[in-house]
Amino acid sequence: MMAGPWAPRPLGQLVDVLDHRRVPVSAKERATRSGDVPYYGASGQVGWIDKPLFDEALLLLGEDGIQFFDPAKSKAYAIDGPAWVNNHAHVLRARVDLVERRFLMYYLNWADYRGFANGTTRLKLTKSAMTSIPIPLAPLTEQRRIVEVLEDHLSRIDAGEAGIRNAERRLKALHKSVLLNLIPEVADYPADWETSTVEQAGKVDLGRQRHPDWHTGPNMRPYLRVANVFEDRIDTRSLYEMHWSGDTFDRFRLLPGDVLLNEGQTPELLGRPALYRGRPSEVAFTNSLLRFQASEEVLPEFALLVFRRHMHAGRFTRESRITTNIAHLSAARLKPIEFPIPPMRVQAELVSQADEQLSALAHLGVETAAARSRSAGLRRSLLSAAFSGRLT
Repeated sequence: MMAGPWAPRPLGQLVDVLDHRRVPVSAKERATRSGDVPYYGASGQVGWIDKPLFDEALLLLGEDGIQFFDPAKSKAYAIDGPAWVNNHAHVLRARVDLVERRFLMYYLNWADYRGFANGTTRLKLTKSAMTSIPIPLAPLTEQRRIVEVLEDHLSRIDAGEAGIRNAERRLKALHKSVLLNLIPEVADYPADWETSTVEQAGKVDLGRQRHPDWHTGPNMRPYLRVANVFEDRIDTRSLYEMHWSGDTFDRFRLLPGDVLLNEGQTPELLGRPALYRGRPSEVAFTNSLLRFQASEEVLPEFALLVFRRHMHAGRFTRESRITTNIAHLSAARLKPIEFPIPPMRVQAELVSQADEQLSALAHLGVETAAARSRSAGLRRSLLSAAFSGRLT
């Protein structure tokens, strides 16, 4: 961890740790204690409550539930006034005779947490590890100059990133509007379109259920699961395998033209579809996915277009069964959903129009992603300069 031109001091020498005053409160209990006091967690405010535990200028640093090793993610934030803090954030009071709170906040958002945050499935920054983090301690007057210059530059970066977020929201809205404009609501289908159902337009089946007994065996074959299927894209970087006995693999083997839909997802992404185009070859699918095989009257590419439209219109969500935060779309619930069947020539034209319009939006999406990456790089460079003594 870079210490710059200043001698480092352990974080524990620069702050008072107030973790012993934290109290977690469940969302259910908070619902009975409505109020106007912010309730804070690892990465920011997560609700409201009726009374405060704290009422002063503090710095909160995530204890768990934070992406400590992602330099683009915030780990610390400042709060002022009445507040309640749960046990997912360390509560720090800066010792004002030693360190400027905002200087410390910016440093903790830039610092390298390797060797401090640990854990297998969920990273955790323990109190003992947190208090040992070395902080390059510039003189107070220098800290204030650094913060002043930093905030001047960061305000410009923030404004640019706000513009990027606005562009991303507009692209998302345009993406949805393209699909909804090409495939109208059922009441507005043109006269030459047949009004059908998913079941009538093709064959629907559910993938094979996974079982611990099939984790090993003599006939190991790859399969796709929900984590592989995105909108109009199949990600093959992480393929799992299981044993397929007898003719089970042939029953669940994917064929080019099959459309796969997420059976279980967050409500807004339920039914997220992709077209299997033959890659990877010799692969099957599990019961986290539904498969649609189009009839002779339906182009597979058009079926994909219809399903993308239904997902963005929330049509699948209306038919779903929701457990906790996950919505499920069974084959039985999918089959009765309306499915338009225009003449084959019209289907091909609509697919072509969608490809042209969505490809243009995808190109703009690549440009906005590149702009976001450049902005993140500029932010990191600015903070690196600040804490290596090269900013002022």
